[in-house]
This record gives sequence, C-alpha cells and structure tokens, in this order.
Amino acid sequence: MRNVLGSWLDGPKSAVNNAREQADENRPAFRGEKLGLPESGPGSAAPLGKRLLAFVVDLVLAALITAAFTAPAYPGDWSLLTWLIITVVPVSFFGATPGMALAKIWVARVDSTSMVGPLRALMRGLLTVLIIPAVIWNFDGRSWHDRLSGTLVLRR
Repeated sequence: MRNVLGSWLDGPKSAVNNAREQADENRPAFRGEKLGLPESGPGSAAPLGKRLLAFVVDLVLAALITAAFTAPAYPGDWSLLTWLIITVVPVSFFGATPGMALAKIWVARVDSTSMVGPLRALMRGLLTVLIIPAVIWNFDGRSWHDRLSGTLVLRR
C-alpha cells in the first residue's frame, strides 16, 4: 500500500521517476527488435537520417520534374502531385523511391515478402502528405504511416 500511495505523497518527481522506470522495462534494446529485425546491417530498421535524405531527394526531384512542365512559372502545388506519383508507383512495384534507392533503403510489408502494392503505397503517400503520421515514431522505428499501412522501412 505504501508503494502505491508513495508515488503521489512523495511528490511529482517520484511519480515521474516511477513512470520512467516502467517505460524503460518495455523499451526494446534496439529499433526493430520486437519485429525480429537484426540490430544492424541489411534488413535492419532504416535510420532516420537515411529516411530524411531519401525524402528530401524525392521532394527535389518532384520539384524539378514539375518545373520542367510549368516553366517559367513556379511549380506550386503541382509538385505535390508529382511527388505522390514518384512515391506511390515505384514503392508499389519495386519497394523504393528514387531517393530511397540512393539512400539504400526500401519499403517492405510486415506480413509477407510480396511487393508493397498500390493500395499500401498510396496510403503511405497520402499519410505522408498529412505530415503528422510520418513524424510520430514508436520504439521500433516505425511511424504512424508505416504502422497503418502495414509496412516498414529497412536497410539494403
């Protein structure tokens, strides 16, 4: 009984420390451990830096492609549509965008070894456009858009 009451009687610091201890017990040793992924090397969870690099490369590529069609005007929102196309189509059939290929990462399904497919790739793309689902991560290195589409991003 004292242990339960002590968390609030001892003040907020004690409660915070107790919550941290419980969180540390549930935290995996490395990203992807709960999914059965290796700690490093091919097949391990892709690091945030490589994912960010791939995203920026894809954004720049989409802006350049769209600018070629809208010149001399700026591409505006049309580059978003181009980005969606160069993201959904390659991920659907090859598992990687041009930026992912450059960063040596790829998208895989969690439930099987078959290709990601158009529906999952479209869901990932649309959720990325919303931004929030793509930037909230869990301890396994998967964001909301990965979890909702049943995919994960791995190193090659």
